[in-house]
Amino acid sequence: MVDVGTKPIQKRTAVASGMIRMAAGTLAAIREDRVKKGNVLAVARIAGIQAAKATSGLIPLCHQLPLDSVQIDFTLSDEGVLATCTVSCQARTGVEMEALTGTSLALLTIYDMCKAIDKGMSLEQIRLVDKKKEDPD
Repeated sequence: MVDVGTKPIQKRTAVASGMIRMAAGTLAAIREDRVKKGNVLAVARIAGIQAAKATSGLIPLCHQLPLDSVQIDFTLSDEGVLATCTVSCQARTGVEMEALTGTSLALLTIYDMCKAIDKGMSLEQIRLVDKKKEDPD
């Protein structure tokens, strides 16, 4: 693990996003809350938040960070669902991995909840959108 002990504590924010493409009928089932396993986006939001909080236990050599905020947002389009995870903390290292992990698990949860009705879903374009650091207030 990289020694970050000499780095200053700063407010750090990272935003990651990714898309799950799916059939129109699957998207309609999500919009109309007709998926048998329950409210897909509500469950995916909780899964993404939990995943961001657990990142250091999932990714070897990733620092454990005291997260201040994890937000998961969804945008529905004709092609599928875009998930965006925004994570912030005050620490010596960034929160990119937490944002990427939150996004990935939110999308995987959507896949899991909808796989019985759509075998052709695909996860795409999972990426870091933005990161920044600033001195704490």
